[in-house]
This record gives sequence, structure tokens and C-alpha cells, in this order.
Amino acid sequence: MSGTQSEKNWTGNVLVTGASSGIGRATALALAGRGTRVFAACRKQTDAEAVAAEAVTGRIVPLTMDVTDQESIRTACAIVQAATGSDGLDGLVNNAGIGISAPMEVMDLAQLRAIFEVNAFGQIAVIQTFLPLLRPKRGRIINLGSVGARITIPFGGALCGAKAAFTSFNDALRLELKSEGIRVCLIEPGSINTPAVEKTLGGIDQTIARWSEPMQQRYGAAFRRFTTKATAREVRGSRPDVVAEAICHALASKSPKLRYPAGRDARLLATLPRLLPTAVLDSLRLRLFGLTELASTKTP
Repeated sequence: MSGTQSEKNWTGNVLVTGASSGIGRATALALAGRGTRVFAACRKQTDAEAVAAEAVTGRIVPLTMDVTDQESIRTACAIVQAATGSDGLDGLVNNAGIGISAPMEVMDLAQLRAIFEVNAFGQIAVIQTFLPLLRPKRGRIINLGSVGARITIPFGGALCGAKAAFTSFNDALRLELKSEGIRVCLIEPGSINTPAVEKTLGGIDQTIARWSEPMQQRYGAAFRRFTTKATAREVRGSRPDVVAEAICHALASKSPKLRYPAGRDARLLATLPRLLPTAVLDSLRLRLFGLTELASTKTP
């Protein structure tokens, strides 16, 4: 971000969810370094305290919150409200998220529901609960989407689907809150090297072992190649700080963008679906992940 001096030293009160690692942690530290008081929300108190201890400014307040637990959200909101008083929040960064890769045919429905609970429904629960704290100062809502919401990849239907749903939620909120002066911005990361890479793409042997024998035969080899390619792309991706800078700009700029593609390949991947016919885009995606055998139609 090449922001103004006021943006670089922007202060206020901001809640960041999913602050234990990766983009959330980088965002909390970047904001604290600018003089912002950050409420760093993590599922585990020890993780939140570790983030707070890392901030040399002492501007991070550790907070325990599980976005899938309404009581946990209400308790966290009460703590933030007591700490901020009539000032309320200047910003809310919805970053908490989880992911899993698998063929749609073998996707465990309980895991699929869990991904939507965290990545979509949990985010709305947080927004609904904290909106009263944002209204006094017309605070901003910064939602973490993904370029995957625009360009779904094979074996990524669960995460891309949840992010696509959250993108629609984001757009509705932006329109509904515009008259109140509450800006709603969407951050769309591309390839980012974070600890989430291992959580989302790791454990391939264990994942395949849980499938039935026919499903292992049908998808196993292709899924292994996809995982190898996808992991390599993410490891070569941008640092989380790149996304944190985009978030800081969205919070502090007088004229924030509605959407912020951020990180390696983000702009390219966001643009390709608008330029290429679907059939061409399908072929490109399959080749990208070494899945050319899936591009041919098999005859009985």
C-alpha cells in the first residue's frame, strides 16, 4: 500500500477474527504497528495471547471467540463493548476460515457443512452481533473472500463454494449498509503462503485412505497430482503481509475500493473468467493442475 501519512498512522479500534496465524496474524500486527488498538480474536486464548505478545506496541488485546458459537460471539462482543465504550469499533475484519480439498463425489457432508459454518454463516453471525458497535463511527467491514469465488478449481468445490456464498453475502451487505455510511469491502487473496496451506492441502494419504476402493481408483491419482501442484503454487505465493496491507488500505483510505485482489496471480485469476469462454477456461484449469485426463470425455 502506498497510502498517505494519515493512512500509515491510522488509529482506532478494530476487531480481527482468525488472528492466530497467516493473514489474520499479519493484519493484527500491521494495524497495531500503525497505532490501532486491535482486538485479536482466536479460538484459543493461548493463540490470542501469543499474537498480543508479538506486538511491540502493546496495542493488541487478546480475545477468545469461535465464529460458529453464538454464545462465544456474544461474550466477545460484550468484552469489546466494555473496552471501547461509546467509541465502538472503527473496523471489523472477518478473516476466520477453514478449507478442505476433495472430489465432490466423496466430500464428507459434515465437513462440507463445517466449512460453510465457518467461512459463510459464522462470518454473518459476527457481523450481525458487532454491527451495533460499528454504527457510532460508521466503522468499516472488511471481508476476506478469495479469487476462488470467481474461478473454481477441481477438487476445490467446498472452499470455493463457501467463498462464493460469502461473496454474495458481502455484496448484499454493501448495498444494504451504504445509506448508513458503513463501507463494506471484499479482499480477494490469490496464492498466499500461510500455515493454512498444510491444513487445506496436507494429509493426502490419510484423505484418500478414507475413500471407498472405487473412489480411490477413480480419483486417487488425479487428486495426488492436484495436491502436489496446488501446494507448490501456494508455497510460492505471496507473504500474508501483502494481504494485510490491502486490508489496512481498505480500513484507512478515504476512498476504499469495493474489491481488493491481493497476492500472487490474484488479478489474473479474477480477470480470466470475464475474458475466456467457459470451455476454454475449463481446459486451462485442468492443464494447470496436471489433470488433462479429466478433460477428455470417456465413452462407455
